[in-house]
Amino acid sequence: MMIGKRTAAVVALSAAVLLTGCSSDDPPADAPAMATAPASSAAPAEVSFSGVVLDRAADLTAKPRVAAKSATKPTALQVKDVVTGTGTAATPKSVVTVQYVGVRYADGKQFDASWDHGGPTSFSLQQVVPGFTQGIGGAPGAEPMKVGGRRIMILPAALGYGRTGSQDGSIPPDAPIVFVVDLIAVK
Repeated sequence: MMIGKRTAAVVALSAAVLLTGCSSDDPPADAPAMATAPASSAAPAEVSFSGVVLDRAADLTAKPRVAAKSATKPTALQVKDVVTGTGTAATPKSVVTVQYVGVRYADGKQFDASWDHGGPTSFSLQQVVPGFTQGIGGAPGAEPMKVGGRRIMILPAALGYGRTGSQDGSIPPDAPIVFVVDLIAVK
């Protein structure tokens, strides 16, 4: 039986649409649910992770919107790569250039953001709170971050500002904090 050119084109297009939906990059069935990304984007627009919701999740050109609200206090560093970098990996002794947003885990109140201070900032990972060093440079349960990536990091108080909180009072004593970090460069 012969089919016309138009019918063959429709069949080929239907097969292409079906095959596109069967990508090997699909998340496993037990992966956390994520909102569907716009058709033009391969990464999700919104990501949820352990009480943190990140909007503009994959757009590394814009400040992400971070919402957090959790009554639990984590006892260990938690990390999730939203965008996995492919460049140079950081180490705990690296000097890094990053864009970041920092919020309190309990209520989502922002305490700092490089996005609000004119752009990326550079510093040694040896000069920041331990959870930031471990979350970027690597720690048990956290692979080192690579340039080009965006990562959510939930720091328990012991790896953040501890029992005293921050000097300016923006982070209370014993408060877990969240950073969303874009790694731009590693030296």
